[in-house]
Amino acid sequence: MSNTIVYNQTKQVEAFLSEVVGVMTEYVNHHTIISLIEEAESNNKTYYEGLLSGIRRLLVFCEEGLDVCRVLLQSEPFRKQGAERTLFKIYHQVIAEFFSPKNDYWYENSRSAYTGKNAITFVKTAPPSVQQLMKELEGKFQAIREELEFYETDYQTKIKQSQ
Repeated sequence: MSNTIVYNQTKQVEAFLSEVVGVMTEYVNHHTIISLIEEAESNNKTYYEGLLSGIRRLLVFCEEGLDVCRVLLQSEPFRKQGAERTLFKIYHQVIAEFFSPKNDYWYENSRSAYTGKNAITFVKTAPPSVQQLMKELEGKFQAIREELEFYETDYQTKIKQSQ
């Protein structure tokens, strides 16, 4: 893959992560367990704690990826190999964490493409603000996942061949 393509993908991912970090930071700065309990119909404090924990975990991964993208984009000359490795890591850490978080408080419904509904399904009833946040983020994550699917297989193949 040429330097220009990898550079442009890195810029695209940096813009995506910048937007996502902004949205998620705004959310975690204004929502607490108490506010989730107040807005929800049920009082499932343990589940809400897990939801917020999963959101914060995802936010940390996004912030780390954003920092690395910014460093790569500012470096002269552009380090294509480092950028490819970073995009691979972002695909596997950030994108995978969004669609399949570590503690399974939500998951990707693989049938959503057929039903026309949102792909993110909550294990239990989530507060409306969490549902809204995930709806807002889902399209952005779907789009960037399609852009970075290349790194799912091709980058791994390239690494194996170079060893």
